[in-house]
Amino acid sequence: MSLERINPPGLSPASGFSHAVAATGSRLVFLAGQTALDANGKVTGTGIVEQFETALTNLLAALAATGGTPHDLARVTVYATDVADYRAHTAELGHVWHRLAGRDYPAMAVIGAVRLWDEQALVEIDGIAVLP
Repeated sequence: MSLERINPPGLSPASGFSHAVAATGSRLVFLAGQTALDANGKVTGTGIVEQFETALTNLLAALAATGGTPHDLARVTVYATDVADYRAHTAELGHVWHRLAGRDYPAMAVIGAVRLWDEQALVEIDGIAVLP
């Protein structure tokens, strides 16, 4: 399996994401949206950074259960109930990403959502991975 991260010079600099990811491999893994739910199904954390960390941890746990690693992520979508709050904390969110997922960035998008399935959730993360 290989992922080629492509950031053309004619586009704005990619910071915290890749503009495109070309993937070759034999197994696609579609990861369901994960929020800051604990093992009992309760949303934990009151702020965007804390909830992002739990949601990303949950996403990576689901990925690990398939035999994948953060390096295998080709696409991630983040749904935020307050995009301005998300943007205000991008440095902290980037540190969380680096600590949990490393420095290989998938193609990413952040989408504003009026609300998520769990009313207390501030952020939800889903993804697509390509495994060997």
